[in-house]
Amino acid sequence: MDLRIEELFKKVTDAAARMQGVANRTPVMTSRTLNERLGAEVFLKCENFQRIGAFKFRGAYNAMSRLSDDERRRGVITFSSGNHAQAVALVGRLLGIKTAVVMPQDAPVIKREATEAYGARVILYDPRERSREAIAKELQQQHGYTMIPPFDHIDVLTGQGTSALELSEQANGIDMLLVPCGGGGLLSGCAIAAKGMNPGCTVIGVEPELADDATRSFYSKTLQTVRNPPTIADGTRTPSLGQLTLPLVLKFVDVMATVSEDAIKEAVRVLFFRMKLVVEPSGVLGLAALLSGKVPAKGRVGVILSGGNIDGPTMRDILAG
Repeated sequence: MDLRIEELFKKVTDAAARMQGVANRTPVMTSRTLNERLGAEVFLKCENFQRIGAFKFRGAYNAMSRLSDDERRRGVITFSSGNHAQAVALVGRLLGIKTAVVMPQDAPVIKREATEAYGARVILYDPRERSREAIAKELQQQHGYTMIPPFDHIDVLTGQGTSALELSEQANGIDMLLVPCGGGGLLSGCAIAAKGMNPGCTVIGVEPELADDATRSFYSKTLQTVRNPPTIADGTRTPSLGQLTLPLVLKFVDVMATVSEDAIKEAVRVLFFRMKLVVEPSGVLGLAALLSGKVPAKGRVGVILSGGNIDGPTMRDILAG
C-alpha cells in the first residue's frame, strides 16, 4: 500500500466529493463550560447526527458506490456489531444492492432492528464459539457476495476520514485531534485527513482500557489482539487492527491512550446533561480521555463523537450512575 500522505489525502478528498449531498455534513458543537474545564478550545464533531446515527455511513457509501455493476448484482456481505451493519444496509437500500450482515447475538437490539429495517439479512452468531470474519467468508464463497469489511478497506477508511476533513474545515483548523479506535478505520482515515490538512496536527487514538489491543500494537509495533473484551463501548470490541489499518496507524497517529469504563460513562453523562447530546459509549472515548486527564488538552482540540446508537436500558443505567 502506498503510504504517501499526498496520495492518501486525495482519496479522502475524492470520497468527500463522492458523498456530497448524500452523507450529512454533521454539526460541530462547542461549550464554554467544557473549554473552561479543560483550558482549551474544544470542537466536538457530532457524527451521532450522521445518517444511521454514526460515522460508518461515510465509509460504507464511499466503498459501495464504487462497486462495479457485476459486484452490485452479486450483493454485499459484511460483519459488524451494529453501526457498520446499519450503514451497509442503508447504502444497499439507496443503491439497490442486496445486503447480508453477520452480527453477534449480543449486539445492541436497537442496532440489529435498524439493520433489518433497512432491508439487510442478519445472520446472528455466538462470538464465544466462532469468529464473524470466518462466517462471513464462508457465506461470501457460498453466495458470491462482495465483502465490504467494517474498517480494513481503503475506500471504507478514507470515506470515514471525511469526518475529520469536515471538522478541520468547520473549526478553521485544529492543533490536536482525538478519535475513538476499534479496528482503526476511523482513526487511520481521520489521521490521514488531519495530517493532510495540517502536518503539525497531533492525532490521538483512544480505546477502552479493557480493549487496548491497538494501544499495545502501537507501542510494541507488532499486532496485538483482544478477544471479546467486556467493555461497555461495544463498537470497540474488534479483536485487532487490520492489515491496512495497522501500518496507517503506526505512520500517521502520534499517541494512543486508554480510558476506564467509569471515564467512558462520565463522558456520556457530561454530553447528555451539559450539552443535551446523546452519544454512545464507543463515541465518547476522545472526550473521556480529556475529561479524565489521560490526554491534556492544548490549543484548538477536535474530538470525533463517532455515534449515538445506544439503547434505552444502557443509557438509563449510565445516567443513573
